[in-house]
Amino acid sequence: MTGLRRLLAAAAFTASGTVAMAEARDISILSFGDLDGWAEDDHHAALEVFRSTCMDLDAPDWRTLCTLAADAADARAYFELFFAPVLIRDGAEPLFTGYFEPELRAAAEPDEVYRYPVYRVPPELGDVPWLTRREIEESGILADRGLEIGWVSDPVELFFLQIQGSGRLRMADGRVVRLGYGGANGRPYSSIGQELVKRGIYEPHQVSADVIRSWVRRNPDDGQDLLWTNDSYVFFREIGEVPLSKGPLGAMNRSITAGRSVAVDPSIVPLGAPVWLEKDGADPMRRLMVAQDTGSAIKGAQRADIFYGTGRRAGLEAGRIRDGGRMVVLLPIQRAWALLPETV
Repeated sequence: MTGLRRLLAAAAFTASGTVAMAEARDISILSFGDLDGWAEDDHHAALEVFRSTCMDLDAPDWRTLCTLAADAADARAYFELFFAPVLIRDGAEPLFTGYFEPELRAAAEPDEVYRYPVYRVPPELGDVPWLTRREIEESGILADRGLEIGWVSDPVELFFLQIQGSGRLRMADGRVVRLGYGGANGRPYSSIGQELVKRGIYEPHQVSADVIRSWVRRNPDDGQDLLWTNDSYVFFREIGEVPLSKGPLGAMNRSITAGRSVAVDPSIVPLGAPVWLEKDGADPMRRLMVAQDTGSAIKGAQRADIFYGTGRRAGLEAGRIRDGGRMVVLLPIQRAWALLPETV
């Protein structure tokens, strides 16, 4: 799973399986004909992804639809027959971004090149806020305790690995160690891109992951100070049960799928639900996806993070995504209509 993302993986449903809609201001039910590009999408690909996690949905209506999904021969007809498209707005501007699973070169032991440790969870980490990123790194409190999973060569790449919350270490001996989110220090996440804008170094439209990397490497002292402005620190665990051919674990503890899995705000969009995404920008996307992940920065009815895959190419693609558009949630029909306010 995308690590800081697990911080938002609190229950998306009440005991009865109802989505929390208290903050949503505007809810409307659309027709499938209202969805731009719906007829042209690969609905079967989306159905396969939906099947991979729908068995984890507890509410009776979701369980029934999951059972029916197993035998659905016509994917488009399945979605159109059993779901209703629900548009939820909360007054905030829509924002769609991208994330990925990093892959870093690493070593099992430190040397002059591989000097930055990737840590597993320390035993004293509890539920209350612990040391900040600066305090952890300046104090050396984690050093020489056998908590190192591996060592990497670049502190900026390690920082972004923590932001993504999962990844792979390609070890010098040829092994690939898969990392999953293990825990965090309980401190709030803050964007270093926004900090660069606040300091007057860049305009908002200029900031990207590559721009941040280059600036920190050109300015090592100020760059270290910039990284420390994000108090949050993520720890990892080794994941051996997920084949390398599959994606990392999402908030539902299942592998997510590049181009079909999306991170959402689970207080509004139920984890496991299909969502229709109309992302604008230089690379428009009209696609049926599945809400299988969360993120600390993913808050709001029209906020989503698209999973782009593993490795540098996926990272470059994900890093340039910051677009508007529209997201529509597909809900079981009765559940969808129950969201509308009663009229006198």
